[in-house]
Amino acid sequence: MKRHLGFWLAAGWAAVLVLPWHIGGVWPVFWPAGPQNGPSAGDGMPALIQGLLLGRPWLLASVLPLLAALAGLWAKGRAKDGAKGEADERARSAWLTAAGGGGLGWLLVESLAVTQPGLGLGAAAYAVVCLVLGAHGLALRGWCKGDVFIVASIGLVLGSILVFVGFPVVTILLSAVQDNDGRLTVAGLFDKLTDSGIWGLGCVLGTGSTCGVAWNTLALAGVVGVLTTGTGLAFALIAVRTGFRFKAALRLASILPVITPPFVIGLAIILLFGRAGVVTDLLSTLFDIPRSRWIYGMPGVAMAQILAFTPISFLVLVGVLQGVSPTLEEASQTLRATPWITFRTVTLPLIRPGLANAFLISFIESLADFGNPLVLGGNFDVLSTKIFYAVVGAAHDQGRAAVLAIILLSFTLSAFLAQRRWLGRRSYATVAGKGDAGLPSPLPSGVRIAASAVAALWTALTVLVYGTILVGGFLKSLGRDNTLTLIHYQTAFGIETGPNGWWFSGSAWDSLFTTLGVSLVAMPLTAALGLLTAYLLVRQSFLGRGAFEFLTMLSFAIPGTVIGVSYILAFNTPPLELTGTGLILIIAFVFRNMPVGIRAGIATLSQIDKSLDEASLTLGARSFTTLRRVILPLLRPAIVTAMVYSFVRAITSVSAVIFLVTAKYNLATAYIVGRAEVGEYGLAIAYSSALIAIMVVALLAIQLLVGERRLGRRTAALPVSTSASKVNA
Repeated sequence: MKRHLGFWLAAGWAAVLVLPWHIGGVWPVFWPAGPQNGPSAGDGMPALIQGLLLGRPWLLASVLPLLAALAGLWAKGRAKDGAKGEADERARSAWLTAAGGGGLGWLLVESLAVTQPGLGLGAAAYAVVCLVLGAHGLALRGWCKGDVFIVASIGLVLGSILVFVGFPVVTILLSAVQDNDGRLTVAGLFDKLTDSGIWGLGCVLGTGSTCGVAWNTLALAGVVGVLTTGTGLAFALIAVRTGFRFKAALRLASILPVITPPFVIGLAIILLFGRAGVVTDLLSTLFDIPRSRWIYGMPGVAMAQILAFTPISFLVLVGVLQGVSPTLEEASQTLRATPWITFRTVTLPLIRPGLANAFLISFIESLADFGNPLVLGGNFDVLSTKIFYAVVGAAHDQGRAAVLAIILLSFTLSAFLAQRRWLGRRSYATVAGKGDAGLPSPLPSGVRIAASAVAALWTALTVLVYGTILVGGFLKSLGRDNTLTLIHYQTAFGIETGPNGWWFSGSAWDSLFTTLGVSLVAMPLTAALGLLTAYLLVRQSFLGRGAFEFLTMLSFAIPGTVIGVSYILAFNTPPLELTGTGLILIIAFVFRNMPVGIRAGIATLSQIDKSLDEASLTLGARSFTTLRRVILPLLRPAIVTAMVYSFVRAITSVSAVIFLVTAKYNLATAYIVGRAEVGEYGLAIAYSSALIAIMVVALLAIQLLVGERRLGRRTAALPVSTSASKVNA
């Protein structure tokens, strides 16, 4: 323990002596020039240097917790009844807990009470060090069975969620009880909550008015959740339980919509099924079917969302199906159960966690979706678009946007509680420490036919949509002038040569490089934080675990537009001044996409028996070693899901970052939206096609890098003659 604490104490001293305490200012190499250029020029100095040279004495107190922790290393307690070792541990625990808690408390008070620049790298490192010191102290007290890694992990995850999810949400929700001038108004809150535009039932009562936006949102999310879960299950069954020869192509087709900006799918649907669409024109010519605007409204939005969100259900369910033990299905067949009874009474109950998680993710995705309703909604309003227009519209009513966000959160909480009630406290573990040589049960013929039909219909529609997208980039003006051209790709990705050599002349290069850089940084952070959180939720018991799980899903439930606005309000001023930087984009992506990694991790961990953990711990391994060497290899499907989803969502996200991008940190989706707004659809589609190609290559690389989980199961039965010869031998 002293060796570990020595490392963290050295990191703490580096935070106050070497690293820049505030954001901006100068780096350590320019310390001597700081005071000559005024206090603002020295904002990048370490805490102790600022305290001594820039008249900020409160920063000198940063060393006190470090000195307290140093004293705790050699603290001695008063022994009673000869228990000298226990007394020393109690004394060290008291010193370390006080050092960690005192350091975090001092950092919070000084950052809020004193007018100064935003906190920088030194302050962030100092906070982490204090957290670990406090975790050591609590572990010595017996918290989490004395496991420092578990205590520190809970503190790290909880602290990061409170700062980067809870704080922005509280900031934006405070607007619900304020008017546009910042004055408190409780009566205004009640009026906004009971607005007939939110809860009206005119479409049901036949009064001629439309349904409220809340009912529209719930109906759409329910339909999309059921259909995407069913479609994702069909794809997963074909990929895992059939001898389908083109499984790689099936997987590729199933993930295409998730790697595409959502409004591009909506644009393709309009070009196909709109009044002047290709399919509409063909049906009108051949069958004299009148043209209509049926695509604008709930049917079109639901179609686009099913195309976009089915891959998420597939990625969750394919890992769960791979984890179902064939031995249980073979036992059912031994008892003379038909394939249908085996599927209904054994297979389906074992994948209930996956079904519940897939539905919950699709339901929440539909609630929070912004791009598809914006493009295809027409007169069909949902909460996400209403929030967007309340923020950026002519009215600019932040209070109304906050009230709508509260309603949206209540829907998410209801879905979360319903999912937990449906799963109950049953055990779904099928992967244990024993060998498993069973073969998966064949699918019932009816299930196989139904799954194939659903997958074929979905694939045909996907190919049609993506054919339109890919072809549109090579046409001068899609639907008007279908002359073949490369002008759109040349404008976006042109490369020219000059006196100084080759240079990127295309207008899209800067946004592409920024997008790839931000996505690659956010991807491993999202996967690591999400899977660590899933491990804590499934494998550890601690006070407030239910509230902890809900907090982890909170950012996933809020529309991206609200996330963007809340980040601007929360992080535009000290103590966390992040707006205008690339870091705020990374943070937004990590905490926006982390819940998918959590749900995938929970679904997979639910199938891994705890006896594996217990065996590792019995052999003397610590929890970190058990997680790294036992659990992580079995979590490969969840790792792939988390990394794939976080990477592609970071590239295709629109609403969460549309308010956060700047001229220096412009992203691909913001560029595409800008081109579409001025009518340059060919350029927008060409850029989208290039992004699709880049992400397909990246996803294949992720699959090869992570690999697949191997559970030691047979893939085919031995012929009878071969088995007999081996027995005779």
